Amino acid sequence: MTKKIAITQLFGLSCTLFIPIFSQAKQAQPEDTEIWQPVPKQVNPYPIPADAKILFAGENLERWVDEQGKTPSWKVMNGEFHHSGKSKKIFSKDKFCNMQLHVEWRTPEVDQSREGQRRGNSGIKIQNRYEIQILDSYNNPTYVNGQAASIYKQSAPLVNASLPPLTWQSYDIIYQAPSFDTSGEVTSKAYVTVLHNGVLVQNHVELAGSTAFIGQPKYKQHGCDSIQIQFHGSKVSFRNIWLREL
Repeated sequence: MTKKIAITQLFGLSCTLFIPIFSQAKQAQPEDTEIWQPVPKQVNPYPIPADAKILFAGENLERWVDEQGKTPSWKVMNGEFHHSGKSKKIFSKDKFCNMQLHVEWRTPEVDQSREGQRRGNSGIKIQNRYEIQILDSYNNPTYVNGQAASIYKQSAPLVNASLPPLTWQSYDIIYQAPSFDTSGEVTSKAYVTVLHNGVLVQNHVELAGSTAFIGQPKYKQHGCDSIQIQFHGSKVSFRNIWLREL
């Protein structure tokens, strides 16, 4: 660039000089894009993340209630539990919004008189309304948005990662809760990612609303809510349930 400088008298003559001015922008440095604060909390990830809430560790169901708000009658034995008694559903006492949820489950031995939705059927409902299906989907055809690891009646899994009956399986679920305005209208829908036995089967899927067995899903305003585990006639077993609030 140049800079104009007026000189009123130079050798007896009036004139204007144009003097070149050289400038250079500050050269970018690696530290310009380094962020040092806040420092992430140190968390021991094994065997369960140190910041996780343990919902079932193998001893009792003290962190769960049945439909009447009482301690569930489901049977706990050998570090696992399964349905027993009249209660068809159990609910976590604590209520949650955004989360990472880990659940291990096992379907029973195949009953040849059962097939499709009648074989190893259960479910995990996030916030008591958005269901990740549990089913024996090992060589057991059914509608694909109702097989294991589906978002029930909304999204089929990308692949079928099911293992044979009597084999322990796992879900790792990352869930983003919906938001609502003051009038109850949804402003941000819920999203869910699911890994079935370590395989990505639902990839940041937008939920159309609460799970509906009949009809279309829709949203109704709600806040943080319980994890629900269902019983649908099959003795599905559960163990090692923990959750990290996000």
